[in-house]
Amino acid sequence: MVSAATWIRYAVGKLQYSASIGWKNYKGGEITDRELGDTIWKNFFQGKLTCLHYNKGEEMAPTLGDQGVTLLVRKIPWVDPKKVFVGDVVLLKDPINSEDYLVRRLAAIEGYEMVSTDEKDEPFVLEKDQCWVLADNENVKPKQEAKDSRTFGPVSLKDIVGRAIYCLRTAVDHGPVNNSQFSMDLDSPVLEVELDVDEMAKSHKA
Repeated sequence: MVSAATWIRYAVGKLQYSASIGWKNYKGGEITDRELGDTIWKNFFQGKLTCLHYNKGEEMAPTLGDQGVTLLVRKIPWVDPKKVFVGDVVLLKDPINSEDYLVRRLAAIEGYEMVSTDEKDEPFVLEKDQCWVLADNENVKPKQEAKDSRTFGPVSLKDIVGRAIYCLRTAVDHGPVNNSQFSMDLDSPVLEVELDVDEMAKSHKA
């Protein structure tokens, strides 16, 4: 049973999410100022903070396994350095193919100095709203198979759409995703309220 304290933390997070969705739609010209309040409350009472995403590939092994997995993703409509943190496993738009999505670990954000192990590469600092994402699998070739920032360079924080918080490999093999401790604390009430393993198992592609 979910405690009252958890429900309060969840409600606060959901209100912040709903406000972000409303503001994003308003700034994008999708709704008027009169519709802003209705949009916020509609998302608060009817929306969810999470969605399911099926991910396939060996790039994130062993964290997510090397077979197809179903992920519970916490949606983040307005991404900035206060909402995602180094160490988080994030879902982002594929910089090479905008119709696809990638799951990678956030390795650095704006202001970080990037120094390559290859002496031919010059050090550089990530600019505002930039981040660096990496595959977890150390056995894949960095610039040939990893398909991460070592291949396509820095990506915009705006390309991140959410954080993976729970992973289902099979109906009997599932558990929380190992993110930064700060994010895991933030996401704990969301997991308690919205996690439905049976629903994840039904949508899982074996």
